[in-house]
Amino acid sequence: MSVEPTGDQRLFQTTTREFLDRTVPIETVRELADTTTGFDDQWWRRGAALGWTAMLVPESLGGGSVSGQPMTELALVAEEFGRTCAPGPLIPTSAVLAGLAPAGDRFADVIAEVVSGGTIAAWALYEPGHGLDLSAPGTRAEPDGTGYRLTGVKDRVEAGDRADLFLVTAHGSDGPIQVLVRADTPGVTVTPTWTLDLVRHTARVEFANVLIDAEAVVHKGETASTATQSQLHVAAALAAAESVGATRRTFDTTMTWMFDRYTFGRPLASNQALKHRMADNKTWLEACHATARAAAVAIDENPSTAAEFVSVAKSYIGTKAPVIVQDCVQIHGGIGVTWEHDLHLFLRRVTYGRALYGTAQEHHRRITDLLVRGAA
Repeated sequence: MSVEPTGDQRLFQTTTREFLDRTVPIETVRELADTTTGFDDQWWRRGAALGWTAMLVPESLGGGSVSGQPMTELALVAEEFGRTCAPGPLIPTSAVLAGLAPAGDRFADVIAEVVSGGTIAAWALYEPGHGLDLSAPGTRAEPDGTGYRLTGVKDRVEAGDRADLFLVTAHGSDGPIQVLVRADTPGVTVTPTWTLDLVRHTARVEFANVLIDAEAVVHKGETASTATQSQLHVAAALAAAESVGATRRTFDTTMTWMFDRYTFGRPLASNQALKHRMADNKTWLEACHATARAAAVAIDENPSTAAEFVSVAKSYIGTKAPVIVQDCVQIHGGIGVTWEHDLHLFLRRVTYGRALYGTAQEHHRRITDLLVRGAA
């Protein structure tokens, strides 16, 4: 397995970095934090035109990747999102498209809307009071005439407050089921909810006897279970890559600070104890980067191993990234804990990312389950 980007992938990453630096610098992120929108629609469509939303969609449906490794390339975009604390529904959009693409031509029009950036899609996965337990009882889609009746509540729906469309993972009479629901469908109530990240919003979405046509069913039964796991792998791997980008930016900023900041007549970087701390942080950071990249490559090249690689990345990064960023905040001293300094934006991003699509503890448990099944 090679985890080093190709030349084309590096060019794509550089293009994304330049676009984000130009359009959503930290100053703009701070301005967006004072709004209820989180991101600009036109800005998201411009990002979609760069290819952010097309990676996981086959060319026959209007998508395509740079070099045939769509998840690896999308993870590079996620790293840049973390590096700039960028807003936008990159992860939920990717998760929805990962679920829709295998359904093929049946949802070609919907896929085209999402790929263009004109339609914001969100994945309604979490049940209130439950973590990453996909078997948790809750939202149900029961047969009703020629269609279905959807009832239940989903929370922690990322970008749910801005979504035009929801891909809902629910339970049916014959097992798991995934359905598409427009946000303006009668019986759908969306309530914005608070998150630690200033520009990443979530929502609580209630489905009160929502009538759904049979054509809105994306997956059923075992196919739905497989699709949900694949979507989870995509979302968790992207969340891990985002955290790595945010952590690397924080580390680099702190290294610059340590050489620029003089105390008792010498640079802060000359302090031996701080050198040892940053050496440890650098080692952990490189391991975070390697596990995140390996997870993305596994999804592209060997999906049968993706569950293990993704959970290793998510659990390791979820454990180490917040520690690295917290240490960098402490090394900055008093200025590091002020609102005016940018470090808290990155700390918010990695702390939020730690809980997104499975905590470190939940992914540790998933690794244990995989090992037990492999030994059986």
